[in-house]
Amino acid sequence: MPNIDQDALEVGLRLRALREGAGLSQRALAKQAGVTNSTISLIEAGKVNPSVGALKRILEGIPIGLSDFFAYEPDGEKTVFYAAEDLTEIGKGSLSLKQVGANLYGRAMMILLETYDLGADTGRVMYGHDAEEGGIVVSGRVEVTVGEERKVLGVGDAYYFDSRTPHRFRQVGPEKCVVVSACTPPTF
Repeated sequence: MPNIDQDALEVGLRLRALREGAGLSQRALAKQAGVTNSTISLIEAGKVNPSVGALKRILEGIPIGLSDFFAYEPDGEKTVFYAAEDLTEIGKGSLSLKQVGANLYGRAMMILLETYDLGADTGRVMYGHDAEEGGIVVSGRVEVTVGEERKVLGVGDAYYFDSRTPHRFRQVGPEKCVVVSACTPPTF
């Protein structure tokens, strides 16, 4: 995964807030705009910075104009406490990533409850993003690779590193692994 551009992340967070405010799923907006669902997902994650033409076409599906889009300032989430069922799932497959808060717009930190099922892996291709992150293993074991360094961490072990360094997480051992992590700014 390429490093995440802060401007792309800003566009993505703004698009997500507007889409959700309009009551549209990513799939519904993609259909209305004539683009793929993965395009909307990548833009909202800050992994793709769309061209002006592409953004204009997507915004027509909400509908909102370019000038109103860039003038829009979403409200930051004001919720203080979150029940377990209120955490937002942003992972998929055998890797569950439950995010504290649905809207990270205006927030300086992202907190995740990560659950790695047996054999779960963030992928063979290591990724980086412009942030710092850290976490503590709550149960099981996870192999963490940061640049050229690799270590298997168990219960109570922790990590903290500059996220621009390419990294990877992989569950190891006979039981699933649970990690509580934070990333600042929220660029994952």
